[in-house]
Amino acid sequence: MNLLQLSTMKKILAFLTIGIFLSCNSSAQKKKDNKAQDKFPVTKTEKEWKAELTDEQYYILREAGTERPFSSPLNDNKREGIYHCAACNTPLFKSEHKFKSGTGWPSFDRPIEGNVAYGTDNKLGYSRNEEHCATCGGHLGHVFNDGPRETTGKRHCINGDALKFVPEK
Repeated sequence: MNLLQLSTMKKILAFLTIGIFLSCNSSAQKKKDNKAQDKFPVTKTEKEWKAELTDEQYYILREAGTERPFSSPLNDNKREGIYHCAACNTPLFKSEHKFKSGTGWPSFDRPIEGNVAYGTDNKLGYSRNEEHCATCGGHLGHVFNDGPRETTGKRHCINGDALKFVPEK
């Protein structure tokens, strides 16, 4: 390989590197992510959400945050009832599908059919299945394939601050 070919290859490599960097940080991609929130039946401005939710709920539901493990009183809740979305009151999980996972977050082997939406979360450098309320788009947590084998094999690992427990009457 002569010096001219080597110089040309370096230039091509530099342009490709810059192109990949710019495509990963494009505003079109950010707009697409914002549009995803518009597909839910309940939509509010960020100001409205901040007025209705606690700081912790806003951080989890609207900013896709995660609460500290073992910090939610719902983690050890054994009462019968339904776990609703803390933002819009949509029923999400039944107490009969809750199990002790030992992870530090309320865990369920299945959601109430049709009330949870799914997406992909790549924030940690690898893909995880993210869960959202299908009504308002609030971030709930993630679903993993290490749940009880005798039921669904799924572990819906949910932030307690994303939930509101409604006891059975």
